[in-house]
Amino acid sequence: MSALFVPPPLSLIMVAPNGARRTKADHSALPMTIAETVVAAKACLEAGAGALHAHVRDLTGAHVLDAGLYRELLSEMRVAVPQMQVQITTEAVGKYTPEEQRELVYKVKPDAVSIAIREMVPEGGEDRAKAFYHWAFDHECAVQHIVYSADDLDRFFNLAAAGTLAGESHQLLFVLGRYAAGQESKPEDLVPFLEKLTERGKGQSLDWAVCAFGHRETECLVEAVRRGGKTRIGFENGLWNRTGERAIDNADRVSDLVSALKEHSLMPA
Repeated sequence: MSALFVPPPLSLIMVAPNGARRTKADHSALPMTIAETVVAAKACLEAGAGALHAHVRDLTGAHVLDAGLYRELLSEMRVAVPQMQVQITTEAVGKYTPEEQRELVYKVKPDAVSIAIREMVPEGGEDRAKAFYHWAFDHECAVQHIVYSADDLDRFFNLAAAGTLAGESHQLLFVLGRYAAGQESKPEDLVPFLEKLTERGKGQSLDWAVCAFGHRETECLVEAVRRGGKTRIGFENGLWNRTGERAIDNADRVSDLVSALKEHSLMPA
């Protein structure tokens, strides 16, 4: 085991341009193919995003955990946007098992992956999850642990303390308002996560980011940065700029966040 491996810092702004569920019926500029995703990523880099949270779709447009498609996307990104970090996802969308999620990562061997604690480590699945997380650490794959609630975050701390999660430095993603009515997040949704972080995270090396849903996405992300976190933005979670108008595309969402952060002196002008 490489005891010295430390995941690279999360980008201040990671773009999630498509997600698992939305399609062009939701917004014509939502990328569905690998080629469209690469074009969107390049535009988002120019707008201020430093990383891509990537989903791939099959020929019908459905979200899939397909190693071949992910390898193709990573290869295209290395050519077109080599300076951009790329994080793949193991999102289950109710149809993939933990075993299938792990198999994807074993086959792709990505530099970065996002994994929901509650999906990868069901009760009783700690031993199999431990072997996977330690494999990822050995292969210097940065895992961002997705937590949907303060209870999820509590479980993260328990798993880290038990040695199920490898390494001394961890990346987290707090999902705000995942189960709120209409999936409309609000900045105060961050409070329970920060309270748990204060309670259990002292002295630990934790790099955390936030994603939020709906019309107040930008407002939620500004609050996250103000409180010391980072952000994930894009059509996976919200289609609207802070004016209430629908964004032109993902790069427009990134620009909206960059402008807001600069206005609050949270990014260099």
